[in-house]
Amino acid sequence: MSEIRNGGDICTQITTVKLTPDNQDEVLRLMQERARFMATQPGFISVNLHRSKDGGHVVNYVQWTNPDKLAAAHHSAEFRKKWPRFGEIVQDIEPCLYEVVHVEAA
Repeated sequence: MSEIRNGGDICTQITTVKLTPDNQDEVLRLMQERARFMATQPGFISVNLHRSKDGGHVVNYVQWTNPDKLAAAHHSAEFRKKWPRFGEIVQDIEPCLYEVVHVEAA
């Protein structure tokens, strides 16, 4: 389960995927398959997928124990060869590592 808190003990990657609205369901299906694969990799904590209301974006919020294990999972041969269709139907992919600096909740 995702846990959002400040501090350096969780690696957070947020990826914004731009796509045409008619591809959003397929992109989400592929990303769910990828999430199930990632869940089997060392260091995995959670993946959360968010769809935009306009259909033009998907946001992937990933938590890992550290950035090296996250990179190893992304660069594994199985991950790279398994979902070529994903790269064909998205317009732009923007992954970035983040540090949680403030959390306020009710």
